[in-house]
Amino acid sequence: METHFAILTLALLADRLLGDPQWLWERVRHPVVLFGSAIDLADRLGNKSSQTESVRRRNGLIAIVILLFVVVAIGLALSRLLGILGVAGFLLEVAIVAVLLAQKSLGDHVGHVALALREGGIAGGREAVSRIVGRDPDSLDGSGICRAAIESLSENFSDGVVAPALWYAVFGLPGILFYKMLNTADSMIGHRNERHGAFGRAAARLDDLANWPAARLSAVLIAAGALIVRGGGAARRALDAARRDAALHRSPNAGWPECAMAGSLGLALAGARVYGGVVVREPYMNAVGRRHLTVDDIDAALDVFHAACTVLICLAAVLFLLL
Repeated sequence: METHFAILTLALLADRLLGDPQWLWERVRHPVVLFGSAIDLADRLGNKSSQTESVRRRNGLIAIVILLFVVVAIGLALSRLLGILGVAGFLLEVAIVAVLLAQKSLGDHVGHVALALREGGIAGGREAVSRIVGRDPDSLDGSGICRAAIESLSENFSDGVVAPALWYAVFGLPGILFYKMLNTADSMIGHRNERHGAFGRAAARLDDLANWPAARLSAVLIAAGALIVRGGGAARRALDAARRDAALHRSPNAGWPECAMAGSLGLALAGARVYGGVVVREPYMNAVGRRHLTVDDIDAALDVFHAACTVLICLAAVLFLLL
C-alpha cells in the first residue's frame, strides 16, 4: 500500500498538470472508451425489448459481474507485470492511474462554460454546458447554466477524482479499473428509463455502493478547499449544508459534494430541471443560499475545486510518508 500512495501522489500531480493528452487519444482508444464499447456490446446482446423485465434484470446483473471480473483480472495481470519491470513499471503505473483521473479535464470543461458565457452569452453558455450535463440546454437561462456547471463540477469531483483515487489507494490497479468500469456502466445503462430501468439496475445499485465513501470524503475535501480559499466560515457552512441537505438529493451520494459546494459558496443548487422535455422538481440544496447565480460563481467554485484537489494530493503524499 505504501507504493500505492507514492504512485497515487505522482499520478494526481501528473493529471493536475497535464490532464488527458489529446494527441495520444487521437491515435489510440482511451481505456474508458474501451469500457464503453464492452458495455454497449453487453447492452445490445442482453437487453432486448422482447425480453421480460425479470430476464433483462438478470442479464444486466450477469453482464456487470462478467465485465467487472474481466477488468479485475486485467488489473491483477498488469500489477504483476509492472512489478517485474521495476522503475519502468512504476512509471507506467503512474501514467495508467493518471489517465483514469479527471482533475484537469473536469476543471477545463467547467472553465470553458464560464469562458463561453462571457464571450458568447447565453447561446455560448448553453452549447458549452451541454457537453457536461444531461439536462436540456435550451431550458437554461444564465443562472441555470451556472448552476448546472457548478453541480457537474461538484458531483464529478467525487466520481472522477476522489472515488478512483480512493479505489486505487486501497486496491491498486484492480480497484481503479473495477471502479471505472462500474462508473462507466452506471453512466451508460444505469438510468431509470424504459430501456435501462431493468437491465442497468444492478450497475446502478453497485455504483451507489462504490461511491458511498468517496462522496462523503469529497464533502470534507471541498470544505477543506473552502477553508483555504474562502476561510473558516465557508468551510463550516460547507459541512453544515452537507449534513443537513445531502439526503434531499435523489442520489444517495451526489448530494454530499453538491451540498458542500453550495454551502461553501452561499448558493442554492438543484431545484427544478428539465430532462428530455420533462420537468424534474427537486428541493434546493442549501435553500437558504442565493438562487441567482453568475459566471463569477463558476470561477469561485473552480477555486474551491482546485484547492480541494490540492488537499487530496497532500493527503496522498502524507499517507505515503506515514505508511
